[in-house]
Amino acid sequence: MTETARGAMMMIAAMACFAVEDAFIKGLAGVFSPAQIIWMLGLGGTLAFAVWLALSGKGAWSPLYLHRRVLLRSVFEVFGTLCFVSALAAIPLALASAVIQATPLVVAMGAALFLRARVGWRRWLAILIGFGGVLVILRPGGASFDQATLLAVGGMLGLAARDLATRTMPAEISGARLSLHAFAALVPAGLILQALSGAPVVVPNALQAGILALCVGIGMLGYLTIVAATRLGDISVVSSFRYSRMLFALIVGGLAFGERPDLWTLVGVGIVIATGLYTLIREARLRDASHG
Repeated sequence: MTETARGAMMMIAAMACFAVEDAFIKGLAGVFSPAQIIWMLGLGGTLAFAVWLALSGKGAWSPLYLHRRVLLRSVFEVFGTLCFVSALAAIPLALASAVIQATPLVVAMGAALFLRARVGWRRWLAILIGFGGVLVILRPGGASFDQATLLAVGGMLGLAARDLATRTMPAEISGARLSLHAFAALVPAGLILQALSGAPVVVPNALQAGILALCVGIGMLGYLTIVAATRLGDISVVSSFRYSRMLFALIVGGLAFGERPDLWTLVGVGIVIATGLYTLIREARLRDASHG
């Protein structure tokens, strides 16, 4: 098996982890408020990554946590997570995941607008068509439009901004440290949101605490797997398998929650994925040409 094939399989495994994690979060939303889920997951993720860094001998603290770009990245991460978890609580899992599929398109557009990346007319056209696919998924103004889907849009924009900010990170700070910083930022953000919303604090029972721990564990496994995947083989090919998350969301949403996305949602997802794949492939070809 080639390194690219191994990387693709690991990327698929990571996407499966994230889809299952999303399903657990959606299930917990029937018991806890989105704000409480956010700060509990933030606390669990912070402890998990702190222990991991300590055991690896790197230590949990870094003065780079106070770097302006690191702080900005965590702000975007917090905003995206707040919106996406709230969306999972309010709309079908498959619909929230469908909107998130547009993240690479927004990253490509943001790189052109804010990072001065070169984006030709073909990729701009693909981006615009992809956004058309998002409109097909959302169908604003239609009878089936749910305003809560705008939370998924907010989550997608926040996570895309996080990915853009990640491209400007100091080279010295590792992905694990960035993740610890982001998880730690979720704790006060979730607590503040819970206080403002007036949602009561619910003490989890043993089963719910176990599910929360499982969420953190699955999320960490997905993170470690995706990091390993991006280090193997052709990155453009490996990254294209990020879209397998939608397939897993459809399967998990159907099995766990009885979801059945309508035809237009599936058409919109197809448009977004096709244009996203084209954007990834085109970017890789131009990068290879510039290195040749």
